[in-house]
Amino acid sequence: MKIKTIIAAAVLTSFAAPAFAQAFYVVQDVKTKKCTITESKPTTTETTVVSGDTVYKTRAEAEAGMKTVKVCTSN
Repeated sequence: MKIKTIIAAAVLTSFAAPAFAQAFYVVQDVKTKKCTITESKPTTTETTVVSGDTVYKTRAEAEAGMKTVKVCTSN
């Protein structure tokens, strides 16, 4: 009985954990060239991801990453 409960909990956790994961992106407005941090990947052509394929787990990581992106530091 205990093993079934543990297995069920593990399966539920494996499905629920990705839903709680947060992602942050460093993006740049095409018109103003200003960089910002968003919680969703841009789906329009008004902003572009400037940090390459990098997805940050916390806002603090994204802020630190934004300081290293050349197009963001030159503003």
